[in-house]
Amino acid sequence: MLRPIALLVLFALLAGCAAQPPEPDPIRRALQNLSDRAVARVMDVDALQPPEDQVLLLASPQVDDSLEIGSERFLESLTRALLGASDGPQVLDWRPAMSGEGDDHHWRLESRLEASAPRLQLTDRDLLPYRLILSLYRSDSDSALWQTKIEGAFDATAL
Repeated sequence: MLRPIALLVLFALLAGCAAQPPEPDPIRRALQNLSDRAVARVMDVDALQPPEDQVLLLASPQVDDSLEIGSERFLESLTRALLGASDGPQVLDWRPAMSGEGDDHHWRLESRLEASAPRLQLTDRDLLPYRLILSLYRSDSDSALWQTKIEGAFDATAL
């Protein structure tokens, strides 16, 4: 017969196994959803076809401080989404010293995440409207060959 303490330990172990896994980090989930949307648009650019033959030089993003998201955090999310794309391009960090280098398969991807409106205060939450602007450049060009905008809002309580 099991002793009462052994029963309690066994019950605690079984209860721990039956508990639901913790919810994913809401900030990470929001950034990953945005990054996935961005990558879907980039993968559809005609000039990048086929994407697996291309090299994307990923510039450090510009992120509006009022959104309360660090540029490093957004860069990590965007990089993960690009690397996770099926048959996606090779992804490298871009540095200003790389300007003018590269060949026809090298593209610089710049991103700017900005507040598109003031904070919206609802009864149960605050929303931070944003606009993500993605621009694609040839490695030796200063003018964008492609640009897109994605708009939405972050739930400020998750940030």
